[in-house]
Amino acid sequence: MTKDSLRHDPLVIAEEWIGEGRDVAIATVVETWGSAPRPVGSHLVIDRDGNFEGSVSGGCVEGAVITEALDVLDSRQPKMLEFGVADETAWRVGLSCGGRIRVYVERLG
Repeated sequence: MTKDSLRHDPLVIAEEWIGEGRDVAIATVVETWGSAPRPVGSHLVIDRDGNFEGSVSGGCVEGAVITEALDVLDSRQPKMLEFGVADETAWRVGLSCGGRIRVYVERLG
């Protein structure tokens, strides 16, 4: 990994944000089925102000994950989220590619 790629690594960014005193949540793709935009292990870090780095899907799915992450920061309770075409929210959040993803969201620090 190059120094430049480390600067864009969501885990490195999460560590930096925590060091700055920010409240940080991390979303991790834990399972995929069929067509999925990002592989298992992909991360998105979110701070209390809604700043984010990384990716777990794209488009409106990430918007929904960010909203849930802000709730996780408030409640301190992790969440398992699932998006897919069988879910009525799939069309609303934009995961209509025929796949499903599960994303685990937790507070760090």
